[in-house]
Amino acid sequence: MNTVTIIGYLAAFGTTVSFLPQAVKTIRTKDTSGISLPMYCFFTAGTLLWLIYGLMAPSLPVAVANAITLIFASAILTYKIKYK
Repeated sequence: MNTVTIIGYLAAFGTTVSFLPQAVKTIRTKDTSGISLPMYCFFTAGTLLWLIYGLMAPSLPVAVANAITLIFASAILTYKIKYK
């Protein structure tokens, strides 16, 4: 594994893990009052596009990070819509 790939995985880990606290808090409390619905719609769509890009490029760090982030973002978006 080369240095660029290692940096990619480290960046992917950092940005992906940053969503975990918000996802856990949202799922536990069902409180989405501080979350913007339009922002999360755009963010989730953007994450899906980054996942597609990572698969097509191909860039495994981009694909893996965005697949995991898409799960977190989709969960938060679902709670935002369901518990509005």
